Amino acid sequence: MQVKTHVFSLKNKYPFRIAHGIRYETQTFILELSEGDTVGLGEATPVPYYGITPEVMEKLVLENKEAIEDTAWDSPFEYWKQLAPFLGTNTFVQCAVDIAAYDFWAKKQQKPLNVALGINLNKAPLSNYTIGIDEISVMIERLKEFDFPIYKIKLGTENDIEIVKALRSVTDAVFRVDANTGWGVDETIKNAIELKKLGVEFIEQPLKSDNLEGMKDVMKHTCLPIMADESCVSEADVEKCIGNFSGINIKLAKCGGITPALRMIKMARENNLKVMMGCMTESSVGISAIGHLASLLDYVDMDGAMLIANDPAKGVSLENGKIVYNQKPGTGAWLI
Repeated sequence: MQVKTHVFSLKNKYPFRIAHGIRYETQTFILELSEGDTVGLGEATPVPYYGITPEVMEKLVLENKEAIEDTAWDSPFEYWKQLAPFLGTNTFVQCAVDIAAYDFWAKKQQKPLNVALGINLNKAPLSNYTIGIDEISVMIERLKEFDFPIYKIKLGTENDIEIVKALRSVTDAVFRVDANTGWGVDETIKNAIELKKLGVEFIEQPLKSDNLEGMKDVMKHTCLPIMADESCVSEADVEKCIGNFSGINIKLAKCGGITPALRMIKMARENNLKVMMGCMTESSVGISAIGHLASLLDYVDMDGAMLIANDPAKGVSLENGKIVYNQKPGTGAWLI
């Protein structure tokens, strides 16, 4: 087995603003695991405010190159477990290696990843398309660019309800809203009343990630389901969300890849939590991996590759919210 890394600078099609700030480009980390003619691709977009950069990721891979290349494994689950002592301090590197391992494993079997995992794709939900915070006229323009049945609207401004009302005036699509920790308890409860009238399906992460006491109050009084995002980063966080949220949004890069994500899905189901999987600003490599897990989810947000102007890969894609698979072995992604 040989390991190879790439860093790509992904240019946003438009400035992407959320409650945390604004981004114009994002660096992503793509990793190859190869043996002979078989190449597995994995990806994780590092998050600088977590202290993770491509340089940090490359350094960790180089420091553990021998373990990554020489560890013997029959299943990606086993490989993840064996590498955890070496990579476990950086879930982003774990994720890139893990996705590459699943892609490699399925390609060795000459099967699409979902088939290798025993997942029937007929139950895959539709993906939403994300509208970042901007002037209302610009947000309307972005919404009209694609004919999606579901839109995720980023909020956390002083005129959030006004924004949703304006967007509702031009479409009958389902809305989801994501405050990215930008609201307080009373604000969330009050906003939910108006948002429900406006056809919003659920609210994602309204409070600060550690404000679980506040979430107890929200859950007692809100009229809309509440999904955890920043409050549910790792496997250990799922338990904290039980009773404090209606469901969880899993990000592969943040939790450490497909292996822990599958465990998180199982635990959520056992505790009657809804399950969503979201994406970062990432290429079709990471998006394709999400696509093969979609039938295990209630909701999916996999529009990341659509938000960039220079995708370095091709693979699973979206067409008006519907996931389009290419039936290639592995995740179906390749670098171009």
